[in-house]
Amino acid sequence: MQNQLKSLCLSEYDTLKKVVLCSPTFMTIREAINETQKQFLKENIDTELAKKQHQQLVQTLEENGVEVLLLKPSEQFPEQVFTRDIGFTLGNQVFVARMAHDVRKGEEQPLINLLEKEQITYTNLLEDKIEGGDVLIDRNTIYIGVSNRTNETAIDHLQSLLPNFEVMTIPFTDTYLHLDCVFNVLSENEALIFPGEIDEDKLKMLSSRYELIKVSAEEQATLGTNVLSIGNKRVLSLPINKEVNQKLRDRGFEVIEVDITEIIKSGGAFRCCTMPILREDSR
Repeated sequence: MQNQLKSLCLSEYDTLKKVVLCSPTFMTIREAINETQKQFLKENIDTELAKKQHQQLVQTLEENGVEVLLLKPSEQFPEQVFTRDIGFTLGNQVFVARMAHDVRKGEEQPLINLLEKEQITYTNLLEDKIEGGDVLIDRNTIYIGVSNRTNETAIDHLQSLLPNFEVMTIPFTDTYLHLDCVFNVLSENEALIFPGEIDEDKLKMLSSRYELIKVSAEEQATLGTNVLSIGNKRVLSLPINKEVNQKLRDRGFEVIEVDITEIIKSGGAFRCCTMPILREDSR
């Protein structure tokens, strides 16, 4: 039955089988919409280098048995490389939501076109303000960051559509764009965290559920938290985040290092650049 499923995602760490990416062909910082972009606004993005690094990411995923579906990049959308935010898969449902920032509005349609071409059914949330970087799933629990990009009305609506899941809101500071820049689930009992950003009561709750692996301020600046788990304790991470990578290796993770440092100048790393459609339920 599972092989017939077009979409399934029950955790952040089951074996990744199918994922949506988009080449940074037209990637540029037109308007600084996060703290990272403000640092690189003058320098901006070397698009050719970003494209080469992205091709290496695609190749690495494919070498690890992941089918990569590529969105057609559009000059209209300079942030389109960050496919995670346009939609998300929870259980066996794919959701497409409304992008919050003017720079990103309209990115929803190319994703819808791809899903329809692949005959993957989806639920349209285009009336709701919610972005995939704020949405993490771990079995029966869905954690959703309350941010500038995701509001409580949208979260309540999502809970009503997913009655079999417990949806937990995680308020965090507005220094970082999405929840997955400060918190990321790696396994059923381990998660990465950048301390000091998450609401204190919610942090206590997360501490009771996971061994929280702390990311330093230095490596947070290079998005050390924003790794991508592809299953069987394999994690994609940046070579420059040596401390995070060593902590993961010490815990038995295989860290696959891919250099996408040009792409992270725009404020997102591996999780931001990937929208999982299908993960094998490993239980």
